[in-house]
Amino acid sequence: MSRHSSVTRVLESGLIAILRSDSPDKLISLCHGLHRGGIQIIEITMTVPGALDIIRQLHQELGSKVLVGAGTILDPETARLAILAGAEFLVTPALNVETIQLANRYDKLILPGILTPTELVTALEAGASMVKLFPADAVGPTFLSALTRPFPQAMIVPTGGVTLDSLQAFVNAGAAAVGLATSLIDQKLAQSGDAAEAERRARAFVAKYAEVRRKS
Repeated sequence: MSRHSSVTRVLESGLIAILRSDSPDKLISLCHGLHRGGIQIIEITMTVPGALDIIRQLHQELGSKVLVGAGTILDPETARLAILAGAEFLVTPALNVETIQLANRYDKLILPGILTPTELVTALEAGASMVKLFPADAVGPTFLSALTRPFPQAMIVPTGGVTLDSLQAFVNAGAAAVGLATSLIDQKLAQSGDAAEAERRARAFVAKYAEVRRKS
């Protein structure tokens, strides 16, 4: 899938589920539960043992229904491996221009992590279509709103600490989409592999996001 097509899917969905766990054997079933709950974008972080194998399996099982990506990408080498495993988008915790260039070379969407206006400009100039504001809970919706004023063209995805309660504030502040980590799949759920609970939480976020978008 092209970078442009992935951007369109992220904007339409608005929710990126971020999964990390020390018990990777449960993640596949959780991803199926998230999909049944309406989640269309799933990120597997490279901190998960065997992350590339999980991405490869998810791409085979859900690739036509869910946009599967790789997170916590630290360098171009890891980015290339993730793409070869089937990742349709990449997410980094920090800004690395070479990694952005690698993603663009393969025509894949990348969301580099940024926190400051300077990092935002650097990411955009390097060719990033979207950026991840991280950690979002440390700066809050007010900071996001202030950041979007001089950069209205930037598609910013706050990630880190976004919850059901704070979702509306981040969307109202200008979020193009949001990344959901422990508020959606916490460590307890990741270890239990309870797909039904994952589906329930997904439905709650999907319904809340739809409500927020109608009001915005």
